[in-house]
Amino acid sequence: MKTLRLVTLNLWNKSGPWLERRASICEELGEHAPDLVGFQELLRLVPDGDPGALPGAVSSAGPGPAWSWTAQDDQLTEIEGALRAAGGAPQSLAFVAAKSYGGGLVMGNGLMSRFPLLDVRGYALPGEESGETRSLLYALLDTPGGRLPTFVTHLNWKWHHGAVRLRQVQAIAEHIEALHPSTETPADDVLPPVLLGDFNAEPDADEIRYLRGLHTLEGKSVHFADAWIWAGDGGPGYTFERANGFAARSNEPPRRIDYVFVRGPDERLRGEPLEARRAFMKARERVVEGGEAGGGGKVERIWPSDHYGLVVDLAVSPREARN
Repeated sequence: MKTLRLVTLNLWNKSGPWLERRASICEELGEHAPDLVGFQELLRLVPDGDPGALPGAVSSAGPGPAWSWTAQDDQLTEIEGALRAAGGAPQSLAFVAAKSYGGGLVMGNGLMSRFPLLDVRGYALPGEESGETRSLLYALLDTPGGRLPTFVTHLNWKWHHGAVRLRQVQAIAEHIEALHPSTETPADDVLPPVLLGDFNAEPDADEIRYLRGLHTLEGKSVHFADAWIWAGDGGPGYTFERANGFAARSNEPPRRIDYVFVRGPDERLRGEPLEARRAFMKARERVVEGGEAGGGGKVERIWPSDHYGLVVDLAVSPREARN
């Protein structure tokens, strides 16, 4: 049976000890060998005033040398370059801007995949009046199992912005439907769309319930399978919790706010989540004051990010429904 391995991770931009975090992230990506990775909180430096800083502005290339960004001005390029330096193959890359900090510094969402990109688009999401700007990245991947519509996003973070996030997921669902209309008989060469990201909302929030078909908006409903519910270990699946020292700084309760969704499985069971597990949970230890770890020196623990990530294996081969 053909499968695809998907990973999502909020990178926490370059906060904390970035070089050590980057090493951990790349090491674990090498272990998981994903077919695609959706990143949130990627940083990029563009010329001040460049339209590439506008929410929804998109760029893509690869796999290969056509990408014009460098590791000095683009965090996605930096990660891909570190992976290649460790023996990895060139990756296709895509980036969509979400927020401009001025002076050319931009944060956004990114995609890295070992498969070619057939189409890439970016969309600004509603909610600019809230003081945050968010975006949606779309890429159509040419995989051996079929063309995979892939979406990566990151929603408003503030606790009281549930109404904004609800408008954002509604817009996301509308973009997915416009690009890949849901039908009773899906095309043979197009797989069910996948949606990855940091939604800053717990499973019982209306915005997540809407995506899962448990809440209606303006008389409309959609349905996306939550990979953790389908194929997780049965636990709460927290992706932001105090056991992670970087997350503990926020003094927030443990929450599951990072997701992989799929608009499936379809009638041939393509898009069925087979396994979902948390990742990027292991902290490295660094001695910061004399001595050695375990030998009396002061030790700093360094997690890959303030979020944990998700690894999801997705079935893409047509199969008979189980009786």
